[in-house]
Amino acid sequence: MFNLLLDITSSTVDWSRAQFALTAIYHWLFVPLTLGLAVIMGIAETCYYRTQKAFWRDVARFWQKLFGINFAMGVATGIILEFEFGTNWSNYSWMVGDVFGAPLAIEGIVAFFMESTFVAVMFFGWDKVSRGFHLAATWLTGLGATISAWWILVANSWMQYPVGQQFNPDTMRFEMTSFMDVAFSPFAVDKFFHTITSSWIIGAVFAVGVSCWYLLKKRELQLARASIKIGAGVGLVASLLAAATGDNSAYMVAKVQPMKLATMEALYNGGTNQGLTLVSMVSPIGQPDYERQAEPPMRLAVPGVLSLLATHSTDGYVPGVNDLIKGYTREDGTREPSYAEKMASGKKAIVALQTYRAAMARAKKGEPMPAEAKAQLPVLRDNIKYFGYGYIKDVHELVPNIPLMFYAFRVMVGLGVLFIAFFAVVLFVVYRKDITRMRWLQLAGVALIPLAYVASEAGWVVAEMGRQPWTIQDMLPVGVAVSDIPAGSVALTFFLFLALFTTMLVVEVSILCKQIRRGPEYNS
Repeated sequence: MFNLLLDITSSTVDWSRAQFALTAIYHWLFVPLTLGLAVIMGIAETCYYRTQKAFWRDVARFWQKLFGINFAMGVATGIILEFEFGTNWSNYSWMVGDVFGAPLAIEGIVAFFMESTFVAVMFFGWDKVSRGFHLAATWLTGLGATISAWWILVANSWMQYPVGQQFNPDTMRFEMTSFMDVAFSPFAVDKFFHTITSSWIIGAVFAVGVSCWYLLKKRELQLARASIKIGAGVGLVASLLAAATGDNSAYMVAKVQPMKLATMEALYNGGTNQGLTLVSMVSPIGQPDYERQAEPPMRLAVPGVLSLLATHSTDGYVPGVNDLIKGYTREDGTREPSYAEKMASGKKAIVALQTYRAAMARAKKGEPMPAEAKAQLPVLRDNIKYFGYGYIKDVHELVPNIPLMFYAFRVMVGLGVLFIAFFAVVLFVVYRKDITRMRWLQLAGVALIPLAYVASEAGWVVAEMGRQPWTIQDMLPVGVAVSDIPAGSVALTFFLFLALFTTMLVVEVSILCKQIRRGPEYNS
């Protein structure tokens, strides 16, 4: 049974967080390429279906091979990631399993089963099924992977914006009240489209980069030109969509995770008509003294843009770190409590829950609810919103690492702008010029492959580090969600996983490079 008075060491929490972050980072090296290449190979096979030219079949099979190599590695790391919820985060799993488990179960039963089934037809069905059925299998493989990502992101979004649930003090569990609210929350929808489009960017950069390598080596020129056209087209559309969905995501973050937005901007003292920082001198080391923190000595910002992103008005009020810590009054006159007030409210909820459960434990079976227990229910109901704050010992625990958030956000956005420019230039060149003569552009295409992964990982750093210290926003901090196991055990498995995942990554990169050097198999 979940214990309200957990005594778990900070080392266990830190190592558990480190292990989960390690697994998630490695897993996310494989997933976006899977989602991105699914579109590239689907378009190539569609060209084959429409033209019946054997060349397009060879192009599709080439990208499908690279997809398959990456797909296998993503499955392996994903399974380990899900098991860690039970091993390292058992208190979390106990409290939210009734809600969090539903999208994970659907992902495993429906989406993963779907992509696993059709991937077999895609790889082994050439010349065994009709061209139309094989094309459908290829697109359904990609669709299955995308649906799988949907349910994973629904689960993640619920942790950041817990809706469609209520807390049951008798079972000590969060119970689902509306599946539709969980599955289609605006936070989940925004996160899904932003994540999927960013994955398409990685697939597009990879396809263009590999094709540029062929151009540098002066081989597979026809395949390279055709793949660059597909990749750059997908990449430009995906980059523009990612920017649009990122704008809506910023609006949602401002509504439900204002501290995340404040740390992304290193905004200590908020106000109206806030500008979006382009360049600023934010110390990359340590956490600042928030109350004494003034505006950075150098800050170049676009006036009103941050307010526009956060409130859809250039005059909108955006709270800073200090405003959120001390409390502030919104433009409509309502007041946001200070963190100290939220911590006091959370402690009231914890005491009320303890008293309620103790009274219920003393009551005999079949007797009506004791008056002492009944009196605690309104207190619990009025304060449950800030339940998690009751476990926080210092308000500064509630502020994510500002330098990390500030620079990770700018890396993500800056590279996103670079990708838009790159894909636009490549499309112009490949249709209007001779790209085989532009060595600088070919070198740029190869060099951007690792930068695409840097941008993607930076986005996840912003999303996940920005909600710290919460596993469930405002409801369950990491120190309460973790399993009560020795820190040494977690540290040992951390290094075992580090060695395992690094080996898997080296193996995958080696196999991919070998397959790329070998090139497509022409069956014309």
